[in-house]
Amino acid sequence: MTQASATEPSHAVLEQAAEWYACLRDGKAGASERSAWQAWLDAAEEHATAWRYVEEISSGFEPVRSVPDPRQAAQQLSAANQRLHARRHLLASLALLAGGGLLGWASWRQAWLPPGLMAWAADHRSGTGEQRELALADGSRLWLNTASAIDIHFSARERRIALVAGEVFIETAADAARPFLVETSHGQMRALGTRFNVRLLGESTHLAVYQGAVEIRSAGNGTTIIIPAGRQADFNRDGIGAASTADIAREAWTQGTLVADNIPLREVIAELRRYRKGHLGVADEVAELKVYGNFPIGDTDRVLRMLASALPIRIEQPLPWWTSVEAGR
Repeated sequence: MTQASATEPSHAVLEQAAEWYACLRDGKAGASERSAWQAWLDAAEEHATAWRYVEEISSGFEPVRSVPDPRQAAQQLSAANQRLHARRHLLASLALLAGGGLLGWASWRQAWLPPGLMAWAADHRSGTGEQRELALADGSRLWLNTASAIDIHFSARERRIALVAGEVFIETAADAARPFLVETSHGQMRALGTRFNVRLLGESTHLAVYQGAVEIRSAGNGTTIIIPAGRQADFNRDGIGAASTADIAREAWTQGTLVADNIPLREVIAELRRYRKGHLGVADEVAELKVYGNFPIGDTDRVLRMLASALPIRIEQPLPWWTSVEAGR
């Protein structure tokens, strides 16, 4: 983050908020410290936004004992999950009966369920820092990256995957009678004998093809284009961006490797952030340092140590769940 805004505090202000939280969290701060913290909090809306962010991150690390009845809570979560699955399948049936088809189902799902619940209710999902490999009934294989979720629907007429969250790498098996389709809220992809990667980027979908080809059809205007092996493109509901050379990093993650080939440190940190819980930030002073190398994505602490040994940076951790990459002393 290079500029402060009401919704995105600067790195420096986030670090101040974390330091105040560390100071106040044990309840031992005196009146002077609490008064100084309140003055800091009231000084700018950016400070209040940063403080809310710190509180939100910290809430995810509360001990299990804070739940009054863990067993009852687990039963309630399980029951809610079953209801979400039932609702999702009912909505899918209604969408198809209404003539909405594949992209109609995506629209229904987006309208009825928030993203977090959609991912939680998906057929297959992975946690933060987890990667999963799945073998499908037709012989195809797919890999779920960190914090990802998919729905699978195979019928006599088609093989369909819906990427609900995160990223998936797919290696399709041949089946002349049934097309292999992948959908997101932005459009649909049809595999043409392929190995390819699909990643949700928020406002768009990223496709990278490594074998064969994939046809993209945007959901809004129906624009289509075929992306061949070795190329990649972003698309949204309104259209498809220009194709470029496929990034090897979007295939290397399936081998547990983060590939950095002369990219800014901020991009490496952004990628690492996907694989760990809590906050991971980088100071503006070092964010543009160039990074080269292959790193073990499954051990983000080790990656940070490797980066600190190769670059003029230091790793600060004022709280167990708050990590910051700063300029080296």
